[in-house]
Amino acid sequence: MAKAIAIIVARIIFSFVFFMAAGFKFADIGATAGYITAAGFPMATFLTWIAAFFEIALALAFISGAFFTEASLLAAVYVIFLAFAFHGPSHWQQNQAEFGFFVDHFTFLAGLLFAAVHGPERWALQHRLLRRL
Repeated sequence: MAKAIAIIVARIIFSFVFFMAAGFKFADIGATAGYITAAGFPMATFLTWIAAFFEIALALAFISGAFFTEASLLAAVYVIFLAFAFHGPSHWQQNQAEFGFFVDHFTFLAGLLFAAVHGPERWALQHRLLRRL
């Protein structure tokens, strides 16, 4: 029972992190697009919308447990992409705090990989239920 509770708490935390990330994007699409532009990516507003909806999808997968392993692996790739694109070595000389942000993404990666291996535990919407809808 303790394992199930710990995994559910982790699912809630993952979900809230991605809901908050999407919320910040929706709150100021322009600011996020500016940040993406500053990192050198084209079509920043479009990418901001895509990222926000992707984060909502991840949050829903974590909270429901549906497609949990797939969501964990996609989130892991996304988190590492964000680490290198926005906090990677090219940013460290301008601001040493960026190194800390970079390393934090790897801690998050470790949790996501652990989640992918162990699954959503009980109280998760299963694939077979989704197929019936």
